Amino acid sequence: MTAEKPARKQAVALLYNPEKSAAPQVVASGSNLVAEKIIAAAAAAGVHIKQDHDLVELLAKIPVGREIPLELYQTIAEVLAFVYTVNNRYKMSKEQGMRTRGE
Repeated sequence: MTAEKPARKQAVALLYNPEKSAAPQVVASGSNLVAEKIIAAAAAAGVHIKQDHDLVELLAKIPVGREIPLELYQTIAEVLAFVYTVNNRYKMSKEQGMRTRGE
C-alpha cells in the first residue's frame, strides 16, 4: 500500500508595466509555504488570482526578475485579458451598487 504524496503547491506572480518593460516580468515564484505567502499577498492586495497548473509550471522555470520568453507572450496575453475583464466587471458592478445606494 502506497501513500499518495500531497500535491506541491506552486505560485508565480507577474508584473506588467508597458512603460518600463516590453513583457511581463516574474516578480515572485515559489512552492508550498512560499506559494501560500505569494497567494496571500496577492489576495490581500486585491490582485486577481488565476489558477492554471500547466502555466505555473512553465513560469516557475523563469528566474525572478526576468521577463517572460517570447514563446509565452500569447498565453500570458490571454491571461491578462481575462484578468482585465474580471477587474472591469468588478469595478462596474461596484460602481453600479454605489449608484443604486445613492452614494
